Amino acid sequence: MKQIICTLTNTAVEKIDAPLFFALEKHIVDSGLGEDKDSFETIKERLLNPPVLNAEEFAEECIYVILAGGFRQKIAKKKFGEIMDFINSGGEVREKNLLPIFGNANKIRAIVKIWKGRQKFRDGFYELKSEGEKLSYLGKLPHIGEITKNHLARNLGINNVKYDVWIQRLGIALGKSDLQEGFPLNEEVKKLCDKMFAQIEKETGLNKGYIDVVLWKVCQVGVFNLLSEP
Repeated sequence: MKQIICTLTNTAVEKIDAPLFFALEKHIVDSGLGEDKDSFETIKERLLNPPVLNAEEFAEECIYVILAGGFRQKIAKKKFGEIMDFINSGGEVREKNLLPIFGNANKIRAIVKIWKGRQKFRDGFYELKSEGEKLSYLGKLPHIGEITKNHLARNLGINNVKYDVWIQRLGIALGKSDLQEGFPLNEEVKKLCDKMFAQIEKETGLNKGYIDVVLWKVCQVGVFNLLSEP
């Protein structure tokens, strides 16, 4: 089993209560790390008041999560900026023009499809009523799929959890379980994560989508170290 060591206090963590969560959030924001594509504050506001984006804005959110999947945030943001600069400067959105910017052909093909079909994809999303329908729809977009759809949904303002590797590991550690993280998402691991989020939501009064992005960053930058117990 794993134990969680918080590097801020150099102590083991058995539960993430409100004081600890808000201390973690402050540390991340004060360190200049409080962002995904947008700032934590923007993500929080979107979850409280989901925006209605235009076709170009919707496509940008899709393009960012396509780039972010499997890549470091710093690289994803840099390449996202370069691609959007090219598009916004009037560059023709074709594979041969974007590949010199980002050399992953599968991702570039998806980005071209997203941009060219941006009005159709955007309208299809906003025509749906329930969050479940919207999540299912996002998972069918080019190069989005069952994992990335959760990231995209949260950035669009849907209050859901990404269930990435970091979050799975955290849920398993707090649940004192011997289960392993991985994909497809194990239903028992999901239950542990959901239990963790429900407790923190109750403690803090925050949306689980926002809690998710804060904890993801906390784990990613090593504020929480997950160590094997002796």
